[in-house]
Formats: sequence, structure tokens, C-alpha cells
Amino acid sequence: MRYRSFVVGLAVALAFVAAGCGGKSGGDGGAKGSKDVTGSISVMAIWAGEEQKSFQAVIDGFNEKYPNVTVKYTSGGDNLAPLLSTAVEGGNPPDLAAIGQPGLMADFAKKGAIKPIDNLRDKIVNAFGKAVADASSVNGTQYAVMFKGSNKSTIWYNVASFDEAGVEPPETWDDLNKVRDTLLAAGITPYSVGVDVGWPLSDLFENIYLRTAGPDMYDQLAKHEIPWTDPSVTDALTKMGDIIGNGDLIAGGTSGALQTDFTGSVTQMFADPPDGAMLFEGNFVGGVINGETQSKVGPDADFFEFPSIDGSPPAVMGGGDLAALLKDSEGGKALLEFLATPEAAEVWAGLGGFISPNKNVDISAYTDPIDKRAAQALIDAGDSVRYDMSDLQPTEFGATTGQGEWGIFTDFMSHPDDVDGIAQQLEAAAKAAYK
Repeated sequence: MRYRSFVVGLAVALAFVAAGCGGKSGGDGGAKGSKDVTGSISVMAIWAGEEQKSFQAVIDGFNEKYPNVTVKYTSGGDNLAPLLSTAVEGGNPPDLAAIGQPGLMADFAKKGAIKPIDNLRDKIVNAFGKAVADASSVNGTQYAVMFKGSNKSTIWYNVASFDEAGVEPPETWDDLNKVRDTLLAAGITPYSVGVDVGWPLSDLFENIYLRTAGPDMYDQLAKHEIPWTDPSVTDALTKMGDIIGNGDLIAGGTSGALQTDFTGSVTQMFADPPDGAMLFEGNFVGGVINGETQSKVGPDADFFEFPSIDGSPPAVMGGGDLAALLKDSEGGKALLEFLATPEAAEVWAGLGGFISPNKNVDISAYTDPIDKRAAQALIDAGDSVRYDMSDLQPTEFGATTGQGEWGIFTDFMSHPDDVDGIAQQLEAAAKAAYK
């Protein structure tokens, strides 16, 4: 499964303006509640395996309140976006879907394929804050509720490798480079990177850019208000190139990284012997470690926050799922309202592997200490939390395998010295997508 699933656990401000258009809600004020709401509804999201089991527990909680609504859940996995698009085009969409890309949500809004929920706007603002509510709206019209989130500004490490080299988790970019050099001197490859589809590299760039250019410039680049040839972009690309290097800093070298997927980049860090000591990715890495390796988070694996660059304040980049109605059904409205409550979030928070964007969820609801730390980092970041940039943009430039950002950053892996050329490719692709 592609572990890009997510809704940012924005217990705090998250800012972006999605492109698109849509009409105003003509609803009757939302679902009625209790036994008056009946019928069957279908739900589609990316969650599979253990995540699907956890979401089923959320559905079970919903059914305690709405016993006469039958919910059928289907996992779309990595193919969720094309499956939803096909269902929409064919006139047979699910009642409700959790969409991981605001750009795709905006596309659906343009087509009239999702239902406005302005009647829930005040509830969403009260529970999530205005900035988060705006992040699930298009041109001022509310279309979705954020539910499951992730903090993608974490760097995971192999505890034994750090102990062997005698290094501690760094707090600054300069300290990170010192840790890298010390690991190399100890004969340990510093980084593990999975590049096969490109999104881990776009995540790395976005984290660097957020700290070097700042949140306001991040917003401008996300909306293509400044070009990708801007000096702020080339500066971030240069720092990213320092990590990629000539391949000697990365497990398997350049060719190996290009053939490694995200899960493989995690598992090779905890193989015998391990290959790579650090990995730039979100809090969801912990689930892969616990589920796909013989190691366990805590004694064998841990994370530290993405370091400050040149004194930059705390900042968090994340991504997320937007629960939206594709059919105007009472059962769907009731489920959407339920997903906006702390009660729904606390079901999954108690099971682990979950961060809620609902600011009314108490930090003590998280039974997993990794989830609790990742959620606390979001709170500490305050107004410097931003949504995954590639998910905000038009799909042909943003989150699509083999093209746009993902494809160009993959090329950058083989040509880390060609900063200006990569910036020009990014700008040309962005112009084509935004025209």
C-alpha cells in the first residue's frame, strides 16, 4: 500500500487555497440522527489491511448512533483516484469517499461530482479551525471534512546504527550533516530513500522549502504565484542535492534507490545487516516497521523532527484525506457529521496509527506514544503547518506517477547537480498544468 494516506493531523492552522468552483449547499441542515436515518450507503477510501480494520471500528461506532444505516466500505488502495474518477464518469460513485488530494477534490467540484456541505461549515470551523475548514473547501464552498492525518515532517532512524556511530538525533540542518558524516566514518550508509514513484522526493523538497523559504513563499509556490525557477526553489534544490549526492550517501546508491519503493526503503533499514540509517518520511513509517520488519518502534526505531535550517522556526508539512459526499443521501450526511466529531477520531486514536485534525481531540486520546509525539509536533508548529504541496496542485503536475513533480524529482535523483535544469523542467510542467 502507498502510505501517503493521511489527512494532516492539523490540530492547528493549515493554509492553502484550492482552485476550482462550485455551487452553494441546498441541503436541509444535515442528517437527522438516531433511528430516523435509514438505508444503505457505500464508502470508498485508500485504507486497507490494519487501517481498514480500524476504520471499520469507526463505522461500528457510527452504527451505535445510527443502527438503521448499513455501511459498505471498499478499499481503493493505491488506485483510489482512478477508481473514483471512473465511478464518477460512469455515474455510479460511492455515497462518500475520503479523497487524499485536494487537487482531485477541486476537479470533482468543477464537474459537480461532489455535494456542497455549507450547512456543516460552522461545525467544521468550530471543530477544526477556519484554516482547516478552508483547506477542505473550494472557492469558499465547503465540500469535505478532514479525518485521518499524518505528520510528514519526521525523520526516522535505526537506533542501533545511531548507537554504533555514537550520534544523537540532530536539531539543526548543520547537525544533521555532522550526523551524516559521522555515520559515513563508521561505515554506515546515512540515508535510505525509495524513489520508484517520486513522492518521497517531493516530500523531501517540500520540507526543505518550507524551512528555507517560509510558509508564505510555500503558499505562493503551491499556487504557482511564483515560478519554479525562483531563487528560493533553486536554493532548496541545492540543499536537496546535497542529500542525494553522488549516490554514496544513499542505500543501494542512485540505481538502487530508483528501484526501491517506499516500503522497501523502510524494510532495508531494519534488515540484517541494515542498509541506511535515516529515512525522510511521515509518522506512518512506524506502521511499516512494526508490520513489515522484525524490529519495533521504540527499542529499535524512532524519529526526530525535521531539523531547523538557518534558524527556521518549527514547521510541519503533511497530507490528508478529505471525506466528501458524492451522493445526496441522509445516511451519507450522518456519517460525514460523525467523522467531524472527536468521538469518531478517538475510536481510531485508541487503536494507534492515527492522527486527527480535530482540535477537540485531547492529546491523551492517543494510546500510541509515536502518534502522540507526532500530533504534539503539529500543535507546536502553530501557523507554520502546511499541506503537502504536490497534493494541492493540478493532478497533471502534482500527485501523478511518472509525470510532473514526481517524474521530474525522480530525474533529479540521477542529476542532482543540474539544479537550474530541473527548476526549468518544473516551471515548464507547472505552466502547462496551470494554463
